[in-house]
Amino acid sequence: MAKKKGGQGTPATVALAQAKAEFTLHPYDHDPGAEAYGDEAATALGVPADRIFKTLVAETEAGLAVAVVPVAGKLDLKAFAAALNGKKAAMAEAAKVERVTGYVVGGISPLGQRKRLPTVVDESALGFDTIYFSAGRRGLQIETAPGNLVRLTQAVTAPISRG
Repeated sequence: MAKKKGGQGTPATVALAQAKAEFTLHPYDHDPGAEAYGDEAATALGVPADRIFKTLVAETEAGLAVAVVPVAGKLDLKAFAAALNGKKAAMAEAAKVERVTGYVVGGISPLGQRKRLPTVVDESALGFDTIYFSAGRRGLQIETAPGNLVRLTQAVTAPISRG
């Protein structure tokens, strides 16, 4: 079951707990000067960057959508759009992303967003027993099976990361 410490509940952890999904929280000291949040988490937790996934939000022809890719790679916007049966995608503006998801940049979780958005998880996630992603706040990561993330976000998986 979940390993939680008091005061760390977020909409993402609530979603996992309500779904009775196993997960572990990994807090770390966030440096307010950090700009590469995923790299900071990988270093702080001693986890390979290909197991820590970042949550990105992009504009597609159909509206906003979520991409979950390894922090070690970059989002391939064309592949992302294709996974959603579209042709084009562009990164969404930070202010709009924060307003729609309810999270701040650097702490955006693919779970527990204000509005459920179409989600694509990079297929590399399926190669791990567990993956890490933001718990909904800077300095806090969730570790869970990739299947939990895919199921709870109703995501499709596709090769959307490069590099």
